[in-house]
Amino acid sequence: MSAEFDLLPGFVPGNAIELLESGGAYFPALLAAIEAAVCEIHLETYIFAADATGMAVATALAAAARRGVAVRVLVDGFGARDFAAGLGQTLVAAGAQVEVYRPEAARLRLRRHRLRRLHRKLAAIDGRVAFVGGINIIDDLNNGDAPALGPRFDYAVRIVGPLVMEVRTGMAHLWRLVGWARLRRRPPGQPPSPCAEDKHAGAMAAAFVIRDNLRHRRDIEKTYLAAIAVARTEVLIASAYFLPGRRFRRALLDAAARGCRVTVLLQGQVEYALLHYATQALYGRLLQDGIRIFEYRAGFLHAKVAVVDADWATIGSSNIDPFSLLLAREANVVVRDTGFAARLRASLARACAQDAVEITHAAHYAHSTPLARAARWIAYGLVRVMLGITRYGGDDYRE
Repeated sequence: MSAEFDLLPGFVPGNAIELLESGGAYFPALLAAIEAAVCEIHLETYIFAADATGMAVATALAAAARRGVAVRVLVDGFGARDFAAGLGQTLVAAGAQVEVYRPEAARLRLRRHRLRRLHRKLAAIDGRVAFVGGINIIDDLNNGDAPALGPRFDYAVRIVGPLVMEVRTGMAHLWRLVGWARLRRRPPGQPPSPCAEDKHAGAMAAAFVIRDNLRHRRDIEKTYLAAIAVARTEVLIASAYFLPGRRFRRALLDAAARGCRVTVLLQGQVEYALLHYATQALYGRLLQDGIRIFEYRAGFLHAKVAVVDADWATIGSSNIDPFSLLLAREANVVVRDTGFAARLRASLARACAQDAVEITHAAHYAHSTPLARAARWIAYGLVRVMLGITRYGGDDYRE
């Protein structure tokens, strides 16, 4: 891939970035950073469960608040709808600040803006370390109605270096906006961080890319499309929910047509039936044009990552579906480093080989009854109808 990507706005050199696979690696690193905090902690999450993992994180945050650290926790009003009345009260009692993004005041009412969720999973601590990824504050084995499944499969990164302040600034900005929405008064200008800033910690160039509903509506999607457009050898994507629009599908098909190996690792378990079957409606065309599809079967796939060629990788909260790319607040990190890309690629290749099943074109149709095929296209049509009702889908989801 061309080195021109290093020169794009937003790429920051001088970082050390560690890949963390699933909660087994992520939560010990997060807890260690919280326990070492002396200045401030910002944390954002879609889900903050009251299970053993959630209790451990809440206990660490409360302890930090009691020793004088400024602790600010922002959760989504749908994904963490019970947090404010539960663990959130514990944190407030300890001196932490808690805010809820778009609280679910009327759960039974269908409103156009209801699908605009806070889906980011971020932490910034003391201006020195940040975490970005797809892992919620929930135990990997907390699988709801499917307790027999293996642990949830996901990724995050631990960042040290100047990119940390990019993450911290983005989180502080949203914190101010949420407070303004609740109090209905204009937020003051953003104060500088009271923490020291790490100027240089490593050799990795990386960018913090967000999606919102104002200036950054398609930034994550455009970042993907730009990388895929110049891919020379390989595009490897893992996405828990995969329902790309026409532009994204066209980019993948074009990459395969010019000789790139294009592989997608997708959800093999039925977590949300509508999206699951709508995704399968796309299999035929993708397989026909040479794209390899693997379904993760060992547990719930929750990863939202990609590797392009040998030195471009992204990790974050954004799925390749209309809800992430067009509606939710999301955050990804893009890393330009051959060693990091190789580690992520090796992890994904291992998951494909050991914990997934490859879906071939012949098998896909051999095991599909006319009723099953009809159900998939009905599911896909329903998703398009939902997007039409909300008026967020634009032309990308009109066939």
